[in-house]
Amino acid sequence: MEESILSTKHSRKHCYQQEVEALMSQFSTDPYHGLKGHQVEAQQLRFGKNEIATKEGESKWKLFFKQFQQPLVYILIVAGIAVGFLEEWVEMGAIFGVVAINAIIGYVQELKALKAIASLSKSLMAQAQVLRAGVFQIVPAQELVPGDIIQLNAGDKVPADIRIISERALQVDESALTGESLPVEKQIAVIPDEVALGDRKNLSFLGSLVTHGTARGLVVATGNDTEMGKINTMIASAEVLETPLTQKINQFAYRLLWIILALALFAMALSLYRGHSLEEVILEGVALAVGAIPEGLPAVVTITLAIGVSRMARRKAIIRKLPAVETLGSTTVICSDKTGTLTQNQMTVQALYCEGKVYSVSGVGYAPVGEIFYKGQKINALQERSLTTLLHCGYLCNDAQLVQEKEWEINGDPTEGALIVVAQKAGLDAAKLMVDFPRLDAIPFESEHQYSATLHKGFTNNILYVKGSVERIMTFCDTLLESEKALILQQAEAFGKKGMRVLAFAGKAIKAQQSEVEESDARSGLEFFGLQAMIDPPRPEAIEAVDAVQKAGMKVKMITGDHKSTAQAIARQLGMNNAEKGMSGLELNDLEEKEIPSLAEEYSVFARVSPEQKLQLVKALQHKGHIAAMTGDGVNDAPALQQANIGVAMGKGGTEVARETSDMILTDDNFATIRAAVEEGRAVLDNLIKFIGWTLPTNISEGMVILMAALMGVALPILPLQILWINMSTAIFLGSTLAVERKEWNLMNRLPRAADAPILDREMVFRLLWVSAYIVIAVFAIYRFALEQGHSIAYGRTMAVNMIVFAELVYLLNCRSIHHSPFKIGFFSNHWLILGILVMIFLQMLFTYWPVMNQLFRSVPISGADWMRILAASGLLFGLVEVEKLMKRRLG
Repeated sequence: MEESILSTKHSRKHCYQQEVEALMSQFSTDPYHGLKGHQVEAQQLRFGKNEIATKEGESKWKLFFKQFQQPLVYILIVAGIAVGFLEEWVEMGAIFGVVAINAIIGYVQELKALKAIASLSKSLMAQAQVLRAGVFQIVPAQELVPGDIIQLNAGDKVPADIRIISERALQVDESALTGESLPVEKQIAVIPDEVALGDRKNLSFLGSLVTHGTARGLVVATGNDTEMGKINTMIASAEVLETPLTQKINQFAYRLLWIILALALFAMALSLYRGHSLEEVILEGVALAVGAIPEGLPAVVTITLAIGVSRMARRKAIIRKLPAVETLGSTTVICSDKTGTLTQNQMTVQALYCEGKVYSVSGVGYAPVGEIFYKGQKINALQERSLTTLLHCGYLCNDAQLVQEKEWEINGDPTEGALIVVAQKAGLDAAKLMVDFPRLDAIPFESEHQYSATLHKGFTNNILYVKGSVERIMTFCDTLLESEKALILQQAEAFGKKGMRVLAFAGKAIKAQQSEVEESDARSGLEFFGLQAMIDPPRPEAIEAVDAVQKAGMKVKMITGDHKSTAQAIARQLGMNNAEKGMSGLELNDLEEKEIPSLAEEYSVFARVSPEQKLQLVKALQHKGHIAAMTGDGVNDAPALQQANIGVAMGKGGTEVARETSDMILTDDNFATIRAAVEEGRAVLDNLIKFIGWTLPTNISEGMVILMAALMGVALPILPLQILWINMSTAIFLGSTLAVERKEWNLMNRLPRAADAPILDREMVFRLLWVSAYIVIAVFAIYRFALEQGHSIAYGRTMAVNMIVFAELVYLLNCRSIHHSPFKIGFFSNHWLILGILVMIFLQMLFTYWPVMNQLFRSVPISGADWMRILAASGLLFGLVEVEKLMKRRLG
């Protein structure tokens, strides 16, 4: 498909920078007749259908077999085949059962495939009203081509990217594409300079919604050439990143693969050298391989993550992709949208100005609860005539409605809604106002006029109320002195520096006989009433959350479609670090590619950015080594959500595309929920590391026991099937209980876990090695003791299995906290762990004394005295680990 006409071959200028006549000439069309039939066919051949291309995902079978493409699985499959040759069918079934269980768990999780591109296709309208050969006709939107002339009315979804050629009071909601929360007023005039997407006011884009007015437009791009289509391309090309822990586990798995192969081959070669039978040689190799592989790791990782999902759901964060839970625990930077996430998404009047006085207004959002203050003192606004007049004007020159359903909501323009709310906070009687001053006529707001007006019936004369931009309204107020105008502009500028939107209000009396208003009535002879300044204020809980995540060592970046001054003002109110360092999309465009990563890390506010720039910023932060979370609600956010290590979509106000590309959805659209999710993610990561630190000594010790047996030339102290019993039963009933371990009290006071940090730090590796060595020595000592006492090999193996299990059982108590004693965190605080221990003890009794288990696992009953030896050796391990912790705590 050829390049977009938004920047044509015929000109280096974008189409918003060109005159309509020039564009019409390029497409060989005109606004009165449109394209002819043969022209439409030619354009369809050139540009294709007005559809966003979709890409097929992996088949379910391919996805299932992909689960077996893991190094440790290869070893288990080979081990299963090997014991099958020896006709050890139970062992073979057990090994393949473990492989199948892990594959099914992985398959179920990956089956939740992304539907983002398919969702994008739904953005196209079913039909469009198009002018062809001089006649308007309804055609499927897929048949539109560049050069078509289309009609847009209020309520229509824009079916392609178009250049506005005529309009009447046109306003378009482009929030899904640009992030701009308010409808955009459109124009026809050429925009000479290169501007950001949200400032191209003579264009309207595919998927946008016409909220007010009518227009005709020239189609300049269709399908994948539209701005929406470009986003589709970026989604498809976004890199799918592994989570930090997944990367480490994969690296560990590949290293372990070669170590296990080397040790297994060495043990088998040694057995052959000693003249052992082929069956014994293969069993030793299989036993070492099975023992060294942490078979329970994938299952417990999944269980731990699933528990994290459940906890997060209770805190209003819905996880779509399981590994996202762990990624949250490693997050180092949160890139957040402003509107609705960090702010209320409810315009609120915070300041009033009249007769030289500045008043402040308390309360946030649409609930009419708050007070009016002057110099910090609460006042009765209705006792101040000039202030009451200002509020009257804002309330009556207004088309919005304040309604209460479950919550207070605004029907209509949010800016006008804010004027109603502040009037009710001041105590105005809304119902009485509407009765006393019924509306007679109105002049609707139009972007070129920059004001609106309403005429109301008064008690003696009629009253004209006017509101609009400060500069425009002042020109209508003939009695204002230049010094007064300067003060008003100065105050408006002061409000603007705080990120507020400022409206001016004025009015005059009209003869009672006049029931209609002309534009000339509004443009002269007005009395200036004052200013009202409003902003979409920060959520109070977002202020606390920003402070908490920054204290936890994470950076917060605001990436928004709003203006830089507004974004920086909100950033300051939120307490964001480096809030004064802001950059616009145009400024970002001027940078060299190599400069962006450093500036992305240094700056905190990025405003008026395009979808490409959002994606670019996320990649830049990742280039600097960050684990990046990105929030978003619109189609424009989808590529960055896909690229981020964790994409966070809005559940209330988010588009389907954003939700489908995300890893997590906030059901309350609240930044504070991200903070809660990060806390839960850190807890999950903590518990996963505790589990890995607990399970590896078992696997190492089992492998070393087999290797030592080969070196010493003695019979295997434990058999492959017994090893599988140990690994799977302890992982399920012991290790998995660490998944529900409570969060440690200092969790959010730590720095984020570095992306390149090893799974286990030096302290944990040291503990892992000496605990493994202890278990190997204890197992051999118990096993050799049994043989020296004249017991059978089966008796010795039963003691060896119980020694490993009970060593794991007591070491589990040690692993509940890496640094602290289980007595400090509450010995019985994890009820599931206590239950798991009791179940494991019961299972070991079955393993040792139940004839069915004896026959299956080749175990035999052992004496009470030998149980005491096993418990003593296990208890000593518990004590040694706690002594080591105590020494390290005291040494700092």
